[in-house]
Amino acid sequence: MPTQRMDLPTVAPDAVKAIYGMEKYSAANVDPTLYELVKLRASMINGCAFCVDMHSHDATKAGEKPQRLYGLAAWEDAPFYTDRERAALALTDEVTKVSEGGVSDETWNAVADEFSEKEVADLLMAIATINVWNRIAIPTLQQPPIR
Repeated sequence: MPTQRMDLPTVAPDAVKAIYGMEKYSAANVDPTLYELVKLRASMINGCAFCVDMHSHDATKAGEKPQRLYGLAAWEDAPFYTDRERAALALTDEVTKVSEGGVSDETWNAVADEFSEKEVADLLMAIATINVWNRIAIPTLQQPPIR
């Protein structure tokens, strides 16, 4: 098991405080169920073991069905998600993999059809926030707890 390289809250507490500000904003402005799906999906794409563990546990404690959590690995083909969730998950995928071609007009238009402009902005903040956390947890080798 690799050893954690850095404890960022100890080394740069003001930076972590700023990210927690983003987290607090996003949590207050995105539907809690959708928020957990987005956080878990982005963490899966990024391969962040710590965040996958955390958000799968958080979603389960909040009442999310395990089938929907497992299905996130293949959400495009799984029948468990609403059109609104599908639009958000497509946006999550494309924003998380932004270097692979950005966000398509098709995805943007699907999100715009399902969400108000403010909701899209809030969703983008949520996706950006989890990607920030992933990009900290992965290089610092933050490990999930053994449960």
